[in-house]
Amino acid sequence: MTDCQLYLISPPDVGDSFPGRLESALSAGDVAAFQFRVKDVDQHTAAILAGPLQEICAAKDCAFIVNDSIALAKRLGADGVHLGQSDGDPREAREELGREAQIGVTCHASRHLALEAGDAGADYVAFGSFFPSTTKISEHRPELDLLTWWQTMVEIPCVAIGGITPQNCGPIIQAGADFLAVSQAVWSGNEAEAVRAFHRAMQEYAFQPDD
Repeated sequence: MTDCQLYLISPPDVGDSFPGRLESALSAGDVAAFQFRVKDVDQHTAAILAGPLQEICAAKDCAFIVNDSIALAKRLGADGVHLGQSDGDPREAREELGREAQIGVTCHASRHLALEAGDAGADYVAFGSFFPSTTKISEHRPELDLLTWWQTMVEIPCVAIGGITPQNCGPIIQAGADFLAVSQAVWSGNEAEAVRAFHRAMQEYAFQPDD
């Protein structure tokens, strides 16, 4: 049995009251990682926005991961970086961020891209979008058996992403996802209740590898 964990992704707006919402979410149940994803702001502004969120994550033992930018991750001393296919090479990220950094790579629905990322030193790979998502539009729709194949063949953890909710995540957990990456399902309503709902689902469903 493999325990699935929660991986939160920030909404676009992380100013104003958001630090309080993040603290509320992380207090509602264990969250393995929080991905700081902001668009269309310069690095200085991003660093100012990240500061209080990074402190909250550190206090809650939640990894603080920067989306896309190796340079921002290095500036912040973040726990890691998540790279899209056009955001840089895991080898470059490792060289810049060090051996302890967590490096993730988006691999869409591709076994080949995922194996390449693993060979390049990624600490985890992300597959998706499993469902239609309002957070990030993607034409890629991996099948659930991709998670099962990866879980049984490769030791590197896999993250499932894309439109995942407490109501639809059961089959994804059962298929073998190590992490559920979620954003809208948490931040569109009561974040604490959403985290608790995900934890109930993760306790109810579990990946059972074939003997």
